[in-house]
Amino acid sequence: METGQPRALLEPPPPPPPRALNCNGYAPEKQPPPLPPPALKSRCAQGSRGAQPLDSWKEERTRSEEDNELHLPSLAAAYTTILRALGEDPERQGLLKTPWRAATAMQFFTKGYQETITDVLNDAIFDEDHDEMVIVKDIDTFSLCEHHLVPFVGKVHIGYLPNKRVLGLSKLARIVEIYSRRLQVQERLTKQIAVAITEALQPAGVGVVIEATHMCMVMRGVQKMNSKTVTSTMLGVFREDPKTREEFLTLIRS
Repeated sequence: METGQPRALLEPPPPPPPRALNCNGYAPEKQPPPLPPPALKSRCAQGSRGAQPLDSWKEERTRSEEDNELHLPSLAAAYTTILRALGEDPERQGLLKTPWRAATAMQFFTKGYQETITDVLNDAIFDEDHDEMVIVKDIDTFSLCEHHLVPFVGKVHIGYLPNKRVLGLSKLARIVEIYSRRLQVQERLTKQIAVAITEALQPAGVGVVIEATHMCMVMRGVQKMNSKTVTSTMLGVFREDPKTREEFLTLIRS
């Protein structure tokens, strides 16, 4: 009678199954487990809505002056890294202060993150028995395309039909400034301006039109020097009533 280890231990283990290959001949990478869905904020966490049906324009600022001071050194260091990656020498005379200048400039270009609509509107909404169209046109705007971090510049035209309340005229330009001094796309910028005015004033209607030239289409890519992008958002009677909309569009073209 044979003695020794059991037969199962003497046999070599079976070879592992072959890994499936992608069409390019490489084994597929192991995919990480999906992330859980983001938790929804409660209505209490979003703030009380009070008397107004909508108040998302009363948003919290996402950056402060203290944040600017805290993050300026790391932002400047990032620009130093960019210069080196481009093949430049950050130590040469012309570039010695460039990272610091670029960092402070970028903070200014995006200063809309440290401002809110309530900062400019709380003391500039007036009760007024006026129900005719109010238009401020040719408001200069400068913003940064969030896809390439290059500028787009143009004009903003704003009109609204008051409902017993009017807004200080310069505040319309301030609203444009707050939202344009962020990383943007023109479509979102147009809507944010219109929605902010609507939610703050509750007018009968709001219309916003932006005409802009995008450096990502002029300096790179298709390089079309004379192209312009026009976007519009119409809310309330500006969307529902063709005559009101046509009056607004005619006036901003005149």
